[in-house]
Amino acid sequence: MKVEYRLFAWMTPFFLLVGGVYAFFSKGEPVGTGALLLVAALVGMIGFYLGAVGRRIDPRPEDDPLAEVADGAGDLGTFSPWSWWPLILAAGAALSFAALAVGWWLLLIGAAVGVIGLVGWVFEYSRGVHAH
Repeated sequence: MKVEYRLFAWMTPFFLLVGGVYAFFSKGEPVGTGALLLVAALVGMIGFYLGAVGRRIDPRPEDDPLAEVADGAGDLGTFSPWSWWPLILAAGAALSFAALAVGWWLLLIGAAVGVIGLVGWVFEYSRGVHAH
């Protein structure tokens, strides 16, 4: 995670500098200045998280400059190949975004469908045949 940490660590002062330059040339325009400073804060938080995780886990094959492609072989995680929950979650997101054009009442329906899809996806292996 060294590459990712360094990328975000260098982006934080960059956005701080750009925010200062923008504030100077725009004579303190609050929206753009605030947005750039918030971007710097968010990038800093991501960099801090990646740095903390990188210190806790073993080095990955991506971090070794002498690694071979075969060093990264193996399982990358547990995935649900026959799950329908991502489709329901995507439908909730589509309804929520359609609320911008249709009306805010549709956001409530989209949020409800999205929460149902998210809860179903998270707890998919916690019930029925797959319960642990």
